[in-house]
Amino acid sequence: MFYLTGRLEFSAAHRLYNPNLSPEDNFIAYGECAGEHGHGHNYFLEVTVRGKADPQTGVVMDINQLMKIMKDEVHSRVDHKHLNIDVEILEGVIPTAENLAVVFWNILEPEIKGCKLHRLRVYETQDIFVEYLGEGDRTVPRIPEGESR
Repeated sequence: MFYLTGRLEFSAAHRLYNPNLSPEDNFIAYGECAGEHGHGHNYFLEVTVRGKADPQTGVVMDINQLMKIMKDEVHSRVDHKHLNIDVEILEGVIPTAENLAVVFWNILEPEIKGCKLHRLRVYETQDIFVEYLGEGDRTVPRIPEGESR
């Protein structure tokens, strides 16, 4: 079994804030990320697929195809955007790295052909990332419209 990973960077702003919590509880839950105007990150997205190497080509998946899927399905939607305001696929979602990982998984998985999506990592910084293996319930909690902005 082989594991192939593609990595790309995107820049985006977000605010971690749940309108169902008090401002104090939001600060406890999210710290400075709950600030009124949000803040930005240079995120990294790593996508790992797994499978057997094709006997004809010697690869699990064409890395160029994997990168194209990542760019078309994720990067084009989130790069240089405010995740709470500008990104339709995140409407009503508190854009934590955990929630981003699930949303990105749900978008990418049907696009991966000939092998399996194995792991997804969303880095908020060089030192902080979330790893998601697609296990469990893949629904993302949403805040009712009009309350998440």
